[in-house]
Amino acid sequence: MTIQSHEIGTIKIAEVTSDDMIIQLVQDGLDLMGNIYYQGFDKVVLYEKNITPEFFDLKTKIAGEILQKFSNYRIGLAIVGDFSKYESKSMKDFIFESNKTKHINFVNTLEDALKNFSK
Repeated sequence: MTIQSHEIGTIKIAEVTSDDMIIQLVQDGLDLMGNIYYQGFDKVVLYEKNITPEFFDLKTKIAGEILQKFSNYRIGLAIVGDFSKYESKSMKDFIFESNKTKHINFVNTLEDALKNFSK
């Protein structure tokens, strides 16, 4: 796992990349959040390819539990990927509602993620 730092004004953003799956369980998300927090980052960019496909099946509750923790601790999160393949109405609604909050964003590119964090 590699963390690249981006800064927008005083906001420190961690871009997390890996060739492996980073988040498979809720605990993985919490561990990552703690790691990022203690390194002084305010926001996180993750890639869809590094998150278990079960995250995108809302019945597993993995997404809800992880995203709730990020919200509670006020650590912004952007997940970069192609979300058009998720055809379930509940997942599309979840993404739409998350993006409205501006705290958790599902975006297509790193540039979109950084632009959202700068608002």
